[in-house]
Amino acid sequence: MGRYAAMVSGPAGSGKSTFCTALITHAQSIGRNVHLFNLDPAAERFEYEPSIDIKELITLEDVMEEMRLGPNGGLIYCFEYLLDNLDWLEDQLGQFDDDYIIIDCPGQIELYTHFPIMSRLISVLQQQFNFRICACYLLESQFMDDKTKYFAGVLSAMSAMINLEVPHLNLMSKMDLVAKGETGDAIQTGRRREMERYFDPDPLLLVDEVNSKTNPRFHALNQAVVQLIEDFSMVSFMPLDVTDEDSVGSVLSHIDNALQYGEDEEPKEPKDMDMGDFEE
Repeated sequence: MGRYAAMVSGPAGSGKSTFCTALITHAQSIGRNVHLFNLDPAAERFEYEPSIDIKELITLEDVMEEMRLGPNGGLIYCFEYLLDNLDWLEDQLGQFDDDYIIIDCPGQIELYTHFPIMSRLISVLQQQFNFRICACYLLESQFMDDKTKYFAGVLSAMSAMINLEVPHLNLMSKMDLVAKGETGDAIQTGRRREMERYFDPDPLLLVDEVNSKTNPRFHALNQAVVQLIEDFSMVSFMPLDVTDEDSVGSVLSHIDNALQYGEDEEPKEPKDMDMGDFEE
């Protein structure tokens, strides 16, 4: 078998750690051997104890104190330090040869959208440590209530896809909260149909709604932004409800497909059959 890693990224508060927990819980329930890799040097609490933790190498708190850096500069320093100490990373990863690694990343989206830090780390994992990697980018579903935020989220997802250059899955997270407080199957069904147009967005159909809420001076900019999204036509979303095991299972199956999980397994010998079963 190969080595597989799902890199979970996205803005702060989008539900990355909660998704990692749900993904690990579901994977373990179906007999998968999965491990958590905490890649956030500022993370403090975990539902599952990380098998690999960058904080054992370096912490953001120490960097900010000793180097007199702010949170963003300190985070960049932490990743540069990690890339300068690949022997530590190799030692940590060496004990997980045929396992599935879930990588919980920080919430600073600039790491994925325009800084080369994460793309360099991905190259190391692929080329030196022989991992197949799929990136999962989470965007909070409540962004749909504000179309301008939604377009900003789509652009950030597109930028991450271009920057990371690995199989990519965009997830609309916290779907369990979208219909919270609503009652009745008809209402929830209608709300669901309303949400579906955001999963595979047609920005040209949404620009009028954005223009109605923004100053006319920005209408030309809005049009340029949605045209950019339309021209690239890269971004689509899967709904994610971490409280629904079927939803988590569906996401995991898409990750498996992107990673070609299990395709390196040796074919199994067929069981001996009693030829008498075929006799009349």
